[in-house]
Formats: sequence, structure tokens, C-alpha cells
Amino acid sequence: MKADTREVTLLLVEDDDIDAASIERSFLKQRIGNSIVRAHDGIEALELLKNGAITYPFMILLDLQMPRMNGLEFLTKLREDSELHDTIVFVLTTSKSDQDIVESYHKKVAGYFVKEEAGVNFIDVVHMFESYWRVLHVPTEPRPV
Repeated sequence: MKADTREVTLLLVEDDDIDAASIERSFLKQRIGNSIVRAHDGIEALELLKNGAITYPFMILLDLQMPRMNGLEFLTKLREDSELHDTIVFVLTTSKSDQDIVESYHKKVAGYFVKEEAGVNFIDVVHMFESYWRVLHVPTEPRPV
């Protein structure tokens, strides 16, 4: 069953205020009305997911370089969780490290974007999300455990 794409929430896990504001502005500029909820690190993101502050369906846009719990640690916890293990996650980070890229895909991310390469073309990343949401098919409720 296809969910109404306007209902897909984006959980933005990003510690940098300027990057977060830029991402939010880009979505608004493209008139993408999906809700964006921000967490400043992996610990806060897990708390939001566990306490029901993020409603299904949702996707995650994840930075890797964060304090307290970085993106790769967050992905490990997410994939170990029986209720959250199949969450759609895209990485948007400054890291070009092959190790980070390989480890991210090993942890089943849907895509990996480098901030400086997205830079001027970040609008293309935003369009990709809009297109993804437009054709995305998700169940109306999360899969039972």
C-alpha cells in the first residue's frame, strides 16, 4: 500500500546548526512540505525514535561526524533494534573515507553523500529525496516484529 508521501517524516541527525539550517532551507525552497525533525547526535535520535516522537513512516538523513554517538555507532544500534532495523537511512557527511563509505553501506544505508561534493548541487540531493518520496511504497504500519 502506498503511503501519502507528505506524511513521510525526515529525521535529520546533524550536530552542525549551519548545515541543519541549510538543509531545512533547501527543503522549504523546493516547497517540500514533509516534516523535518532534528536530532543533534545519535543518542538524541535513538531517544526520539524509541519514545515515539517520530511517527511512521519516516526516513533518516544522517551525519557521521557527531559528538556523544557518531553516525556509524548510531547505525549499529539502529540495525540491532528489532523494531528499527529496516529504517531507510541516507548519509550526508563530510567524510570521504573509504572505510566510512564501506561501513555505511555494510550497515545498509540507502545512499551516501559527501557534503562538499553536494555543496552547490545540494539541490540535486533534495530533488532526489522528493523523487524518492514520490515513488516510495511503504506499508501503512511498520512491519510486525
